[in-house]
Amino acid sequence: MLTTVIPFFTHFIKPIGDYAVPSQFALMQGDEKPHPLCVLAAEELQDYLQNQNEWQHNFGLVAEKGRVIGKMFGVLVVQNNENEIGYLAAFSGKLAGSNNHTKFVPPVFDLLTENSFLNKGMEELTVMNQEIKKLKDLDLVVNKELINQLKTKRKQYSIALQNEIFNHYHFLNEAGEEKSLIDIFEIAGYKNPPAGAGECAGPKLLQYAFQHQLKPLALTEFWWGLSPKSTTWKHKQFYPCCKEKCEPILAHVLNRIDFKYE
Repeated sequence: MLTTVIPFFTHFIKPIGDYAVPSQFALMQGDEKPHPLCVLAAEELQDYLQNQNEWQHNFGLVAEKGRVIGKMFGVLVVQNNENEIGYLAAFSGKLAGSNNHTKFVPPVFDLLTENSFLNKGMEELTVMNQEIKKLKDLDLVVNKELINQLKTKRKQYSIALQNEIFNHYHFLNEAGEEKSLIDIFEIAGYKNPPAGAGECAGPKLLQYAFQHQLKPLALTEFWWGLSPKSTTWKHKQFYPCCKEKCEPILAHVLNRIDFKYE
């Protein structure tokens, strides 16, 4: 019988016979420590990050010109249909200017696809910005009404574009039930999803696991690199999934694996 090869499913390098497999899904919360298998997976991923030469990203760990962008990574310990234990890895947002890299699960929806509606939408917004600037430069007072009309049009277009982005994000749970990002956050009491929702590591990992019939066992995230904007994020430290962007998504995707996100 042939074994099904699932892309991005990574076997542990170190033997895991002495590690206890969690009896129910283990998600790091608050000040809790991550599950030992998550720690091991994170250590292996960190070793890869330290030594890989497939791409370049300025984490601020070595002397390098340009903007320093530390990054949140996630590891999800999973079990496949052959009862093998391994893990998946993901990063939040983009990495080295791309959504797709060899070691990491793909995004739920790839916003960077060439000729996508987002690229065309951003081009349209750029044209509006240029028109507004041109009118201001010609005569701000005379063109005030037209400028305000263009600003209103720009705002409406921007909102519509953001909603179209959200409509392309759909998340599964273990039962195969699918909900859109807008529906998920509406149920949670939000008027709109926050910008960047759906791009964090944790939700990406669970989505990929459910798409490929992998059983989630344990999940955690860690920060890699320097953080120029906040002292909260420390290199190599573990963190729970964020509350604002992830909690409503996790409440949906985890409700079928005996877990209530609190």
